Amino acid sequence: MKAKDIMTKSVITVTEDDIIEDVTKVLITNKISGVPVVNEEQEVVGIVTETDLIFRDKNVNMPSYVPLLGGFILLESVKKFEKELRKAAAYKVKDVMTSPVIKVYEEDEIRKVVNIMLDRRINRVPVIDRDGKLKGIIARSDILAHL
Repeated sequence: MKAKDIMTKSVITVTEDDIIEDVTKVLITNKISGVPVVNEEQEVVGIVTETDLIFRDKNVNMPSYVPLLGGFILLESVKKFEKELRKAAAYKVKDVMTSPVIKVYEEDEIRKVVNIMLDRRINRVPVIDRDGKLKGIIARSDILAHL
């Protein structure tokens, strides 16, 4: 059996320029926990999940440092701090989405899809065609329904 056989074909999507507040309403209204982010060509450029949105309420901690000879040495990654700060202050989807996205092809076997989801600890995976266009999405509930 292939991914196209169990995927949900009617996919709710958002764009990079959508506002976080609107995406939150989409998730709540549709009782879903994540949505693919697509561009004008319907190519998947990211994914935004409840976890991404909840992350905004997380405390952002300044990187630890050690003073040395009138300067300082950072003990943690500045890039990690910048990423956390950007997510905490996010206004648009592009600032909070996860990218790049793990995707599968319509013709991929279900076993491969299950392995990807378990190995990567993800709850949903967009399904694309060979041109990179979004065709569907597979959530854990789709796999359970198939079993």
